[in-house]
Amino acid sequence: MVDTDWKSKMMSSESPKLSSKLHVTIPSPFKVVAVSSPISCSAPAACSAYELYLRLPELKNLWSSRDFPRWSNEPILKPSLQALEISFRLVLSVCSDARPYINHREWNRRLDSLVTSQIQLIASICEEEDDQSAPVSDGRSSLSLLPQLATWRKTESLGKKFLCTIDNEMRRCKYTLGLGEQNVSNKPNLRYDAVCKPNGLYRLKDNPYADHVDNDENQTLYVLHQILESWIHASLSLLNRIDENINEERFGKASSDVYLLERIWRLMTEIEDLHILMDPEDFLKLKKQLQIKSTGKNDAFCFRSRGLVEMTKMSKDLRQRIPKILEVEVDPTGGPRLQEAAMRMYARKKGECDKIHLLQGMQAVEGAAKSFFFAYKQLVAVMMGSSQVSCDSLSQIFMEPTYYPSLDAAKTFLGELWGNLG
Repeated sequence: MVDTDWKSKMMSSESPKLSSKLHVTIPSPFKVVAVSSPISCSAPAACSAYELYLRLPELKNLWSSRDFPRWSNEPILKPSLQALEISFRLVLSVCSDARPYINHREWNRRLDSLVTSQIQLIASICEEEDDQSAPVSDGRSSLSLLPQLATWRKTESLGKKFLCTIDNEMRRCKYTLGLGEQNVSNKPNLRYDAVCKPNGLYRLKDNPYADHVDNDENQTLYVLHQILESWIHASLSLLNRIDENINEERFGKASSDVYLLERIWRLMTEIEDLHILMDPEDFLKLKKQLQIKSTGKNDAFCFRSRGLVEMTKMSKDLRQRIPKILEVEVDPTGGPRLQEAAMRMYARKKGECDKIHLLQGMQAVEGAAKSFFFAYKQLVAVMMGSSQVSCDSLSQIFMEPTYYPSLDAAKTFLGELWGNLG
């Protein structure tokens, strides 16, 4: 029988503990089973080939440069802005593609969405800044590709829309990006060229195969993955900041960052989906030209990205912070200590809102990460055929049990409780 007086007892300030009548029985699906992570990097040779193709060592130097050591947001915002700048190059590349069989209309729609999503994310990152150390000035960027997009006939409509989007999305920030937007509020401009280093990115515009691989999709594949890896690098810095904020019990800030992380996972899915617009035959020809092939049934192509593997593991390891957030230790006997603490928090609410938001965000990150790998598996089938999607470890990622069994069990119990009270 369910104790129907549990709610009032739990809400009472004189009864901070759960009623002695309450017995939380955790169904077997919610038990924590120690299993090894299904994700690991591909063979070192495959990872190195992937990194050399994308010129990641040189790109990492740009991501990691610290030109403004007092600016705490630099490790996150710099690679984010570089991903945006590389996206402008993708727009130029696609709109310059003279192949008559390319779906330019859909490419324009998707590129509009991609750049808009990134501007929105960057604005959210800037909005969260609480220090005054961002490098700003009155000058505008002279090196970004966006002003060129806004004046070239083939990209004029997209370029002007991007400028309007920057104006709109940066309205709650203390500064704007300084890429030629109207800036009607006359805010200071970020020193975009000093932070983003467009010239350095331009020097990496061609991949090592550009001279001897005759395939128009080569540049598209190269640029797409540079954008993806830039956001992965930004997310790793964000994950470190989340961990630091939880340790310092700044749960409100950690909550804001967790939701940024969720949006990055969803943006990465959007980036990968652009492969759909590549010509099937040209893409498969390129796969042969670049000698891209699987080395085993557990070797998904995405596992060649060491950054993605690390991002996935760190996102999953957020679950290790649950005891800190709930302020209880894990019961070594397997008892429902965490579940009870979670139920008290969900019911009490007062003074716990930041923690509730943080925990909800952490579960949202789990959903976004699993969705990324599920979508990736479907993408591989579409692009290369179903024979290429027999990767067991890829399926295990989105099919494995919840990362947060204690929260799952707490919500299951509360749902059953309210169902019986109804």
